Amino acid sequence: MANRQLILRLFRSVELKNRLLFLLAALIVFRIGAHIPVPGVDTSALAEIYKGQSSGILGMLNIFSGGSLERFSIFAIGIMPYISASIIVQLASEIIPSLKALKKEGDIGRKQITKYTRFSAVILAIFQGFVAATFVFQQGVIVIPQVEFYFLALICLVTGTMFLMWLGEQITERGIGNGISLIITAGICAGIPSGIVQLWSMTVSGKLLSVLFILFSAIVLIYIVVFFESALRKIPIHYARRQILGGGQGAHLPFKLNMAGVIPPIFASSVILFPVTIVNWLGNSYSELQKFALSFQHGTIGYIVLFASSVIFFCYFYTALMFSPKEMAENLKKGGAFVPGIRPGAQTAFYLESVVTRLTLWGAIYITIVCLIPELFISFFNISFALGGTSLLILVVVTMDFNIQISSYGMVQQYESLMSRTNRLN
Repeated sequence: MANRQLILRLFRSVELKNRLLFLLAALIVFRIGAHIPVPGVDTSALAEIYKGQSSGILGMLNIFSGGSLERFSIFAIGIMPYISASIIVQLASEIIPSLKALKKEGDIGRKQITKYTRFSAVILAIFQGFVAATFVFQQGVIVIPQVEFYFLALICLVTGTMFLMWLGEQITERGIGNGISLIITAGICAGIPSGIVQLWSMTVSGKLLSVLFILFSAIVLIYIVVFFESALRKIPIHYARRQILGGGQGAHLPFKLNMAGVIPPIFASSVILFPVTIVNWLGNSYSELQKFALSFQHGTIGYIVLFASSVIFFCYFYTALMFSPKEMAENLKKGGAFVPGIRPGAQTAFYLESVVTRLTLWGAIYITIVCLIPELFISFFNISFALGGTSLLILVVVTMDFNIQISSYGMVQQYESLMSRTNRLN
C-alpha cells in the first residue's frame, strides 16, 4: 500500500513526467532509425536470405538491435561495439598500469578512460561494419557499385552506432535508468510481437501443447530470474564506536548472488560465435574450417558445452575485476567497522573473497541454466523460442533495475520535500 501511494505521488511529479517523456521520445527515435535502410540495398531480397541464415552471432545481434541487422538499417550493428569496447577497456584498466593509475585519479581519470572507450568503440564499429557490409555484398542484393556501397555502408553504420552511444548517454542523464541497457531492452521488446504471431500460427496449426509448454517455461524462467536477481547475501558488520557508546544495531554488507549481471552471457556469445560466423562467411574455400564451425553452431552439443564453460569463466573473471575484497576490507577498517568474529585487514579480505567466490559459483550456474534451457529445447525437443535465454535474462534484469531506479527517484523526491519543509519551519 505504501509503495502504491509512493508511485501515485511520483507520477504527480513534473520532473519525473519530463524524464519519462524524454525516455519515450528517445526510444521512438531508436525504433525509427531501425527502419531506415543503408542506401544501395534491396532490403526485401536481404530479408528473404536472412531467414535461412539467422543463427549464431547474426541472430543475437539482430535481436539486440531490434531487427535492424535483418533490414540492414543504419543501426544494423547496434550498440554492441560500445559494449564490447567498454568491456575491453575495463579489462585493460586492471592489467595495464597506466590505465589502472587513471582509475584512481577520480573524475579526470574517468573522463580519460571514457575517451579511450569511445575511441575503441569507433574502431570496433568500423570493423564490424565492414564485416556486415561484406556479408550483405556477398548475398548479391546490392544495386549500386561496390566501392560506393562500402563507403556509404561504413559511414551509415559507424555513425548509427555513435548516435546510439550518444542517445544512451542522454537517456542516462536526462531520463530514467541506464540508457544503453534500455536501448538493448527496447530492441529485444521489438521482437516480441513477431514471437506472439509465431505462437498464434503454431496454435492454429494444431500445436497447442507446444505453445502451452513454451508459455509455461517462459513464466518459470522469469520467476527464476526474478528470484535469483533479488537474492542477497547479507554479511553483518559492527562499528567499534557504536559498541563503545552503548551498542545499537549493526549494519550489513549486501552481496548479490549474480554480481556480474548480464555481461558474461553476452561476452561469451560474442567470443564463441563471432569467429565461427567469420569462417562461415569466407565461402567454400575453407571447407575444413567450415566443418569445424558447424560443430559449434546454435543447438549443437559443442556449442552448449563451450558456452556453459565460457559463461562460468566470465562470471568469475568479471566479478574479480569489479570487486576488490582487499580495498573493501581497507575501507571497513578505516571506517571503524569489522565483521563479527573476523579480524580487520587481511583476514577480512580473505573472508569476503571466499564469500564472493561461493556466490559467484551459484550465480554462474544460475545464469548458465537460464541461458541454455532454450538451447536444449531447440536441440532435443525441436521447439523454437521467440526469445533466447540471454534475451530473456536481459529483459527481466533491466526491467527490475528500471523499477529500482523509479523507487530510488521517489525516495530522493520524498527526502527533498521533507528537507524543504524542515527549512521552512526553521
